[in-house]
Amino acid sequence: MALVGSYVALSKPLVAALPVFLLAWLRFAIGAVATLHWLRRPESEPPLTPKTRRLLFLESLLGNFLFSICMLLGVSMTGAVSAGVIMASIPAVVAVLSWGFLRERVAPRVWTAVGCAAAGMALLAAARQDAPEATHALLGNVLVFGAVLCEAAYATIGKQLTGVLGPKRITALVNLWGLALMTPLGLWQARGFDFAAVRPATWLLLLFYAMAASVWSVWLWMTGLRHVPASLGGVFTAMLPVSATAVGVLALGEPFGALQAAAFGLALAGVLLATLPARGTVGR
Repeated sequence: MALVGSYVALSKPLVAALPVFLLAWLRFAIGAVATLHWLRRPESEPPLTPKTRRLLFLESLLGNFLFSICMLLGVSMTGAVSAGVIMASIPAVVAVLSWGFLRERVAPRVWTAVGCAAAGMALLAAARQDAPEATHALLGNVLVFGAVLCEAAYATIGKQLTGVLGPKRITALVNLWGLALMTPLGLWQARGFDFAAVRPATWLLLLFYAMAASVWSVWLWMTGLRHVPASLGGVFTAMLPVSATAVGVLALGEPFGALQAAAFGLALAGVLLATLPARGTVGR
């Protein structure tokens, strides 16, 4: 989630240099090359069933294709800190989805952690009220919240997939689906685009974005979901707005004040509440 937050913020200069659909298509293309050797089915894994194929498609449609479009378009219209504010609502949405669709029991302490993340979002929103109007474009904020819904569905579906497939193979398969879905739009924007005008530093940033978004974060997330409930994993998405806002402030020069610091503290408190061992489990 810290990786996701960093590339959400760093996508701000990328969308200034590359069209959104072309940028997303290049991300999936780089990811497909990097994960090609993960496609082979291990002997310990069963063949793909129709249900698993549908889940893989939905995972990529929501968590890769639509998330990328909503996030990149939204960030292009608003600031990295504003995106972090809105994405702080992910833990609450994940908890609700895991309770509603996976029938997972959500402990009171996890709900308290979700409340901490929501309170942090409210503080950050209050801190941004006096910011320039350009960073509060309504459409951009709505698109970023659309990315929140996609990310929450991604976490919930991913929990189901980790029960039958390994993290590396999930990463490779959902990335291929993302490439297939984005290719028509990417090729459309590639026509007539002046690739020579893109600076070398932008290409390096694109490489980091592609590897972080399509390979490293997916593999880490799916590996973690094999060992924790989706609702608990969702609380760790509190690291996403923290990371996005930190990169926005430190790398992009966006403002940071006392309210933002308090919001970070609330998000981290939520993670601590969710991960402390339950009474009587220490040493088991």
